[in-house]
Amino acid sequence: MWYLCVFYHRLLDYRKPEVESLADLFGAFEDKRRPGNRVLQWRLPQHHHPDSPFYFVDLPSEDVAENVANRSILVKGIYELWGEGGSYEELEEAVKSYPDERKLPYLGSESTFKITVDSFGKVMSLLEQNERIRGLSYIPFKGRVNLKNPDHNFWLMETDDTATNNGLPPVAQRRIFFGREVGGADRKLLPTYQLKSRNYLGPTAMDAEMAFLMANQAQAAPGKLVYDPFVGTGSILVSAAHFGAMTMGADIDIRVVRDGRGPDCNVWSNFKQYGLPMPIALLRADNNLPPWRPGLKEVFDAIICDPPYGVRAGGRKSGGRKLLKGVIGPYTVPDDKRADHIPSTAPYSLAECVHDLLDLAARMLVIGGRLVFFYPMSREEDLCEDHFPEHPCFELVATSEQILSSRYSRVLLTMVKTSSYTEELALAAWMKHLEFKENHSKWLEEGNNLHSSVFSPADVHHSGDSKLSKESKPKYRGKYV
Repeated sequence: MWYLCVFYHRLLDYRKPEVESLADLFGAFEDKRRPGNRVLQWRLPQHHHPDSPFYFVDLPSEDVAENVANRSILVKGIYELWGEGGSYEELEEAVKSYPDERKLPYLGSESTFKITVDSFGKVMSLLEQNERIRGLSYIPFKGRVNLKNPDHNFWLMETDDTATNNGLPPVAQRRIFFGREVGGADRKLLPTYQLKSRNYLGPTAMDAEMAFLMANQAQAAPGKLVYDPFVGTGSILVSAAHFGAMTMGADIDIRVVRDGRGPDCNVWSNFKQYGLPMPIALLRADNNLPPWRPGLKEVFDAIICDPPYGVRAGGRKSGGRKLLKGVIGPYTVPDDKRADHIPSTAPYSLAECVHDLLDLAARMLVIGGRLVFFYPMSREEDLCEDHFPEHPCFELVATSEQILSSRYSRVLLTMVKTSSYTEELALAAWMKHLEFKENHSKWLEEGNNLHSSVFSPADVHHSGDSKLSKESKPKYRGKYV
């Protein structure tokens, strides 16, 4: 059945992938063995721009629609559409022609209801809203009005036209929708989990909204085990724990996972702050030298992380310069110094980090498990699968871009494990890694530096007639959304 899905006008690339991941979580797709088949049908309302917050989506049942809407972060609401039109006369005709057997169960005298008037692209006064509600008198509501806790919520939504250039996606003509709310996002959890009120923070703590989106992409849910190999202060695991998942994390910096800023200000205290189940373990571990015993496989249901790619923090691996150069040999820390010992580390390149992450996920994820992580991209490159890291055990199911500067963006990659890990596949993955590493080295030799490109003005690096001077994505009210 087709429903009207209304999004919040932000993080435009993340909207559809989030809904499709949640639809898969709640059983919208019958064939669980084919990740590529887990794509919903979408269509735009008449005269709407692709960046419009209004979309029609085909979902198998109202239960799936309700669960998706209530769990989502970016869905404002999903509605059973009773009618739409370019004018209120057309809307009235459409609502009257909607089947009575679909309308009458929600109009009875034993139920309560509420009508909300909303608009996109303009502001309507309270007087205008009341006038539009009175204009719905042709709908035979028999129940009582209840504004606080109604049985049924009805929405009248109106979009502006391009006559008013207000910096929002263009709509060629005014469009009006009327429908019954099936479900809607609870955005109240964002101020609850906002970083400025978080007990323990670090420079790379993931924003609460993005952390919840990543957890939704990974389909975090009760009974699932979620792992973050770059856990830091635990922001991503906090979001996964909110949705009921068991969590586990690791970080190379023992001071972060063991000490924090004291007994009452550490990763554990972040979970305690929100009354969430504690992680089953926090490890001091190196992603380049994983701590798992040989033969251990398929433990985690999801791996979610933000790998260090040199913007806010550079990657580190165990070893130190002298050890890696062979100046000194491997050594064992004496027992009396273990408590305060901080292992030496060396730089960890992006190419090596991504390869190790994919290898870890190929070994440790269950079949059908999800790997969700950020990957940096130059905006000179087209957003296509050829530029992303690959592994024969995985299928890439979603990409969502977030622009960091005029030259660079980061892309949230969602991969699903489709094959068991074998030595043959590991060898094929290594060959792909060598090719990826060679391309990455050429990119560095050309003088590119991700950190300076993100934080420096574009005109420092490029002339005005460069390809990058053309906006590949529109700004709305002066901002990328």
